[in-house]
Amino acid sequence: MNTAIKTDVVVIGAGPVGLFAIFECGMMRLKCHVVDALEIVGGQCAALYPEKPIYDIPGFPRVEASELIKNLEKQALPFNPVYHLNQQVEVLQSLEDNRWLVKTSAGTQINTKVVIIAAGCGAFGPNRPPLAGIDAYEGKSVLYYIQKREQFTNQRVVIAGGGDSAVDWALSLSEIAKKVMVVHRRPKFRAAPESEEQLHRFVAQGKIELVVPYQLDGLEGHNGQLETVIVKTLEGESRRLETDYLLPFFGLSMNLGPINDWGLNLEKHHIQVEPGTCATNQSGILAIGDIATYPHKLKLILTGFAEAAQAAHTARSLVHPGEVWHFEHSTTQGVPHKETAAA
Repeated sequence: MNTAIKTDVVVIGAGPVGLFAIFECGMMRLKCHVVDALEIVGGQCAALYPEKPIYDIPGFPRVEASELIKNLEKQALPFNPVYHLNQQVEVLQSLEDNRWLVKTSAGTQINTKVVIIAAGCGAFGPNRPPLAGIDAYEGKSVLYYIQKREQFTNQRVVIAGGGDSAVDWALSLSEIAKKVMVVHRRPKFRAAPESEEQLHRFVAQGKIELVVPYQLDGLEGHNGQLETVIVKTLEGESRRLETDYLLPFFGLSMNLGPINDWGLNLEKHHIQVEPGTCATNQSGILAIGDIATYPHKLKLILTGFAEAAQAAHTARSLVHPGEVWHFEHSTTQGVPHKETAAA
């Protein structure tokens, strides 16, 4: 039987809001463990659009999503968070001493006083194309997330999809790849207008090949390495695309999953919270970011950052009830060095 780890706070979700919650809890002298279903931190910013610019982060006229995640991870580092990645929280069990036992799909068990749910709109994973034998190539030459752009240098790449992720990565990889082919079922894309305009400019310049109107139909290769992607039109016309990688960008499959069973007040797949504290109807469980809802809420990253600070103060009062906490701004309180925070 697994021995439960004991901590002050468990943060569910390692996206930008979850990462900032670690920092805010650290400033409250609270120890955090973090659980995320992805194998990397950063949530959608890291998994879907790491090179996409964000313009509404205070103090940053423009920042790429990947850079924002790196900075948030660095900001949380002095507080020694413990990450439990590639696993999903399946059970939240109430304990007798007003604590919670968190159990994950990997068998991890964490005894905590406070749970902060920062899971976006729930656990998510890629929408996988229904191709026979695709699992033999996944993680090798069929990739749903891009972590290192450089791995596609001088490679032949097939990108499937018609949204922002497909178009953005086609534009980016065309700078380094040997060949980039974009497969889409129709000529019209669902990307930002300026991105689609640039896509068609690159097509005219021969930097990208559009394979439309086609859909994925089959894969050929050996030992996990793709050699050919087969595509077909609705009329049955077939093409064979020689390639080294297939990048299917068909969006994410999102669902609340086990969160549905935790006795929380839900409203259209969101968790109702008190706006001043981020408290749910379950004592010790807080929710922040896109998954949290209250009247007139704006779904922005900066709103989630403010909620992270509110939740951290609420968590402090729950972990240390009755203890007077003298609020200080970070300019006077400072941030402890990593060694000091570990002590």
